[in-house]
Amino acid sequence: MLTTSYPRYEGDAAGHFVGEAVERLRGRGVEIEVVNPLTFKHYGIAYGDGVVGNLRREPLRAALLPAMVASFRRAAARAAKDADLVHAHWLPAGAIALSLRKPYVVQVWGTDVELARRAPWLARPILHRARRVVAASSWLAQAARELGARRVDVIPSGVDLPAAVGPPAEPPEVLFAGRLSPEKGVLDLVEAANGLPLVVAGDGPLRDRVTNALGFVPHDELQRLYERAAIVACPSRREGFGVVCAEAMAHGRPVVASAVGGLLDLVVDGETGLLVPPSDPGALRRALERLLGDPELCARLGEAARERIRERFAWDAVLDATVALYEEAAG
Repeated sequence: MLTTSYPRYEGDAAGHFVGEAVERLRGRGVEIEVVNPLTFKHYGIAYGDGVVGNLRREPLRAALLPAMVASFRRAAARAAKDADLVHAHWLPAGAIALSLRKPYVVQVWGTDVELARRAPWLARPILHRARRVVAASSWLAQAARELGARRVDVIPSGVDLPAAVGPPAEPPEVLFAGRLSPEKGVLDLVEAANGLPLVVAGDGPLRDRVTNALGFVPHDELQRLYERAAIVACPSRREGFGVVCAEAMAHGRPVVASAVGGLLDLVVDGETGLLVPPSDPGALRRALERLLGDPELCARLGEAARERIRERFAWDAVLDATVALYEEAAG
């Protein structure tokens, strides 16, 4: 498995969804060696704001990018020597997988697809030659097909379903969790939630414009924030899947989400949450006030949200689909 984001320690939020999948796949008997920034020299380009964010913040660091790619490729070649299949997360890792001359699958996540649309001739051979392309949502799958993918499988991120969920805290709280960056719509939420009890867990380039943000929190602590929340807001302007949205729903919390990307696979408007237009603080405010003023509606939407996760996004189904895909792609 090739990835530029992977947990560095227990509870690390970086690449948590990749690390969780690896451990569960190992539990199914799949032998996996992970090539990640802990196993090759990344020259400070990985982690922090992510590869793209770090290079935007420090353009001079781009001079080190060829050295990082070369180190990544050497580590990947060593690890893949006896592998039956290579699984690359994000398109840049897919380029390395292509160079290894091994059967490979590539998984797209969102940011890589947005960048690839600016240079589709770079993405097309990576996607076209992959045995399979994995997308976490219907929107990502369609984007991958438009960029040249032949066989695309929609396999969402798996979600832990807590055994039980309790009532939210009093007074009720609105929770946002994620990177404090423009594409996450966090400034739209700050405007919409003015005067409302908003809790923000996250860090990023907009941190100085989001007062009282908690910074990045360990995954275990984030689970406790879900338990406290009455509503979880996901106001993204684009979203490949929506891990926070799915986890909030698993905790029985109604979500107010933008009607974009992978969030449309998760939130059924009026049944498991409320959908609003992206970049519309007024509509976001009205949806939040509607739920805060109607605890019975919150409870009903939250219960339906939890059931949707149980039926469609629980780990057993995700692992079954992933193992079947590996067997076919490697065969």
